Amino acid sequence: MTSSTSAGFCDTNILAYAYDDTQPAKHEVARQLVDRLGDTRVGVASIQVLQELFVTLTRKLRPGLSHDQARLIVSDVARNWRILQPGVSDVLDAIDNAARWRLSFWDAMLLTAANRLGASVLWSEDLNDRQSCGLVTVRNPFAR
Repeated sequence: MTSSTSAGFCDTNILAYAYDDTQPAKHEVARQLVDRLGDTRVGVASIQVLQELFVTLTRKLRPGLSHDQARLIVSDVARNWRILQPGVSDVLDAIDNAARWRLSFWDAMLLTAANRLGASVLWSEDLNDRQSCGLVTVRNPFAR
């Protein structure tokens, strides 16, 4: 993991595992990471992540959380983390970065946001562990 002073960007899946106890091993690792990033105020994310988190918590988890439970979680992340509200320039940069980094637009949007927020790490299990894009390195907290 990174030092407590480095900004860490969490992909939706990591935040969702922190609240999903149906996979205990991933839940524990994600919960510790999310708590550390929140407690030290170095957690960063984007509006895209908040939107995806709400949908994941209410529609993809089995059983899903209630609307009110999921709203409270999203609100807590938004209050305790720095959140990028992307603008047109971020979208255009992500389009260019998708081609440069050979990623989907949505993955490039996450990495563009992480770079914009000054994160050194993007925590995700969906991208290649230790892949670097700009100044951000992807890390899978579940990788051994």
